[in-house]
Amino acid sequence: MAVNARERWRVAVGAALGVAVTALLCRAGAPVSPWLVAPIGASAVLVFGVPASPFAQPWAVVGGNTLSALVGIACAGLFGGAPWVAGLAVGLAILTMFGLRCLHPPGGACALLAVMGGLHDPAFAAFPVLANSLLLVAGGMAYNLATGRRYPHGQQRAPAAAAAAGHRPVPGFSDADLDAVLARYNQVLDVSRDDLQALLEQAELQAYRRKLGGLRCADVMSREPLAVEYGTPLQQAWSLLRQHRIKALPVVDRARRVTGIVTLADFMRGAELDLHQGWSERLRALIRPSTTTHSDKAEVVGQIMTRQVRVASADRPIGELVPLFAATGHHHIPIIDAEQRLVGILTQSDLVAALSHG
Repeated sequence: MAVNARERWRVAVGAALGVAVTALLCRAGAPVSPWLVAPIGASAVLVFGVPASPFAQPWAVVGGNTLSALVGIACAGLFGGAPWVAGLAVGLAILTMFGLRCLHPPGGACALLAVMGGLHDPAFAAFPVLANSLLLVAGGMAYNLATGRRYPHGQQRAPAAAAAAGHRPVPGFSDADLDAVLARYNQVLDVSRDDLQALLEQAELQAYRRKLGGLRCADVMSREPLAVEYGTPLQQAWSLLRQHRIKALPVVDRARRVTGIVTLADFMRGAELDLHQGWSERLRALIRPSTTTHSDKAEVVGQIMTRQVRVASADRPIGELVPLFAATGHHHIPIIDAEQRLVGILTQSDLVAALSHG
């Protein structure tokens, strides 16, 4: 319930409009009575109140309500209106919704309504149940979009969370860890797996920022980093990477201003290492200087470097850079001073060390 007054009003107004429009349209063209069913009120709470819930998605609303109504009608037709039939209808409706991946709590009410009302005509499932559900979902799509809520809310992970799963700056839970815990929990959650993972990852990042406190880049960066220039031969840059066991070298001009970065990945790309056969020969050919005055291959760092490089100032709080490492796959961030000159480099190892002492 930790939402502000604005969100509460957004939900209440949306549900009121959604049900009102559904009622007006169905009443205007109603071939029969009733033209509105009570479970639609419960569906509106989900569609407008928790549009991210798996229970509130269009197929859950439409399929859950309509199929459950059909189950209730079938039970009423076969067994009558005895009290035990009400329980049977609700139980079978839940199994049906589970089986067809449209679990929707108001669906149980639709099944119960059919039994308690002694309904035997399958047309009731088409009108008003199906018609009500379709109109409510359409209203939910329009209203949620207009008020800044994604609906339908498919299970797609935010870019930050998706990248964080593969590029974690510190030890954390993996996809397999989350799946194992959910399997042991073995209960239905009113949140999608991907939204749950995104929330947990954001909480993890928030904890990292808290642990890092007031530390700034200058406090933890590697000082006097190795760097190369645009015209540095590839063989020299490769030797520096291998000799010092590092994965990246900032590329600077004569004033030590960062103009790019060259990484192991840049060498692999230049040697077309995605073609596995003969990769070692291609890498050696890339690194080896040409003996002719003209060459079709890259000879210097500037020809293979990554030009768009993210930098950070030395006085920037280190906590602000955690999302860069976690969300964008950065492994090295050059650190610059007030004159934009290279003064250090911040790596994932530096960040881990800062966290371990936090």
